[in-house]
Amino acid sequence: MTNPAGPPPTGGDGEPRRLKLLAVTACPTGIAHTYMAAEKLAQAAESRGIEMKVETQGSIGAENVLTDNDVSTADGIIVAADKDVDLTRFVGKRVLTVGVAEGIRHPERLIERVRSAPVHAAGSDRPPVEGGKERSVGYKALMNGVSYMIPFVVVGGLLIAISLSLGGHTDPSGGLVIPKDSFWMDVNNIGVIGFTLMVPILSGYIAYAVGDRPALVPGMIGGWIANTGSLYDSKAGAGFIGAIVTGFLAGYLVLWIKKVKVPRFVQPIMPIIVIPIVATTALGLFFIYVIGKPISWVFEHLTSWLSGMTGTSAILLGAILGLMIAFDMGGPVNKTAFLFGTGLIATGNQTVMGMCAAAIPVMPLGQGLATLIRRRLYTEQERETGLAALFMGCFGISEGAIPFAAARPAQVIPANMLGGAVAGAIAGVAGVEDAVPHGGPIVAVLGAVSGVPMFFVAVVVGSVATALTTVALVDIGERRRRGGGAPVAGVGAGGSESKPEPEPEPAPVGVGGRGAPGADTAVARQAVVSSPGAGVEPVEAGGSGEGVLSGYLTEETVKVRLDARDKEGAIREMAELLARAGEVTDVEELVATALRREAQGTTGLGEEIAIPHAKTDAVTAPVVGFARSAEGVEWGSLDGTKARLVFMIAVPEAAAGDEHLRILALLSRKLMDPGFRERLTAAPDAGAVLGVLREIR
Repeated sequence: MTNPAGPPPTGGDGEPRRLKLLAVTACPTGIAHTYMAAEKLAQAAESRGIEMKVETQGSIGAENVLTDNDVSTADGIIVAADKDVDLTRFVGKRVLTVGVAEGIRHPERLIERVRSAPVHAAGSDRPPVEGGKERSVGYKALMNGVSYMIPFVVVGGLLIAISLSLGGHTDPSGGLVIPKDSFWMDVNNIGVIGFTLMVPILSGYIAYAVGDRPALVPGMIGGWIANTGSLYDSKAGAGFIGAIVTGFLAGYLVLWIKKVKVPRFVQPIMPIIVIPIVATTALGLFFIYVIGKPISWVFEHLTSWLSGMTGTSAILLGAILGLMIAFDMGGPVNKTAFLFGTGLIATGNQTVMGMCAAAIPVMPLGQGLATLIRRRLYTEQERETGLAALFMGCFGISEGAIPFAAARPAQVIPANMLGGAVAGAIAGVAGVEDAVPHGGPIVAVLGAVSGVPMFFVAVVVGSVATALTTVALVDIGERRRRGGGAPVAGVGAGGSESKPEPEPEPAPVGVGGRGAPGADTAVARQAVVSSPGAGVEPVEAGGSGEGVLSGYLTEETVKVRLDARDKEGAIREMAELLARAGEVTDVEELVATALRREAQGTTGLGEEIAIPHAKTDAVTAPVVGFARSAEGVEWGSLDGTKARLVFMIAVPEAAAGDEHLRILALLSRKLMDPGFRERLTAAPDAGAVLGVLREIR
């Protein structure tokens, strides 16, 4: 039988040499899968006498990084990843790109296929991913832009808010004014730079996710143009909505240019000179002459339309202004309403600005409040952004809600508009006035608002309306994403998160030792141990007093017989097992959080292993449990096997550090050893299980 990959490689002396392969494994939602795939590939290569080095890209960063020498001497590279991996270093080499699940399920098949894989060329498109489930390209690109934008929003917004609160004062002609030569003006200017960069960053990294590095420059410059209305005769830029448009336009324009055949001598300079210049020029001129003009026209006619409404019902006018303020948070529609209110201050009509001032803070306050009302709907990064949004909202910085609107436009923008309309209408009917062109509670605190009580009523009611509507719409979206089913049991109405977490958070080890439990902890532990129906074998409270995995897994959190027959029951039983350590304050919340994590992707790793985990304040310190199931539990594992060896890890929200990720990596790798699994399965009691687990180094 002939070998389609050609003859075996030879050394300098003409003798056959050992085949050398490289691999990169990475996964966005389960760090254990990264290491499972790495270990599977390494084992498959070793069994065939093939030399292999595997680079893992987990939450703790890249490990076992491939060097230039590794790449130059390699016969092929396997990329088993469910997130973007930079392939430029593999130019001229055979590259096989698959999902991380393929690295776990079929490592032998990948090793056979890589020697006939296509050669990766400079400037070529990313190879299509074979196998594995991925979000759409558009969704991933949008999330990529949002993730890079968030720090700019937070830093810029908070610096502006701090400078206004500590160095600003009200001025009838200039709103909240900071003295030009003061220290706080310098702080404000730094914040303005962050806000100025926010929109180009969003656009640039959307483009990068679609068209790779050549798309970054046209994406960022296109975003800057979109946000600079003066370039196309508009009083306001297109804001974050324009940035999303330019980001996708730049990305797909670059993809199209890449397909154009050019002479060989031009190919090396295509990605660094030709493509960026052509794409940037084309996109910039297209936006200025084609898209920008309609934006300017709409802006002018919106202003004229509003001018004709000044004699109409205050409720209707306030609602319309609130809708416009909330629609794009600093974009052209928002600016039209804001400048309309600002212009009327000079005429003595301060009620229109009062309507705008009440609506301006509703979006960031409402979105921040939503992250507090239903924390389970949001990732840790979003919850942190929510706190920053609350602070920005108090100072009238509506852009604090942009990260939420960019990530979930279909749910967040309608909720924002409803809250803005409610706030504007209440302020209108109450005759609230604002003497300065600014909004938010800060202007009321500094004395620029008349009718302060009703102003705050308008802000609070509008913010609550936005928060509740956001939660409801995100919940509906989650139900639809799951196929119309009810929320996952134990998770509550919010169901699972609307987008995957950046990385699951297993128990941090090394964040600080577990303190000795006090009297209450001892009572709680004894109650769980002795509770009838808890389904655990009698073990002395306090266990052996010696644990493994940095002491977070002890004899009291080991169970040699798991009674549950399904995943939800197993997670509940494991949560009760963890409660024996005395560190669990709310078993139901722990179960709900673990089930929410499962909704994002199974923690069943194959080889009859599952490692469910949860990051929640339902635990006061990191804790790890282990249990065995004789019949096995259906866990949706990548290789179709039922889970017989189950580890559960729980860590508090406030835990920090990444040693827990290293231990999970060690655990995942060690579990790939059949002998280790056999010894773990055969261990007769909890003490023997701990003895086997001490092999992990």
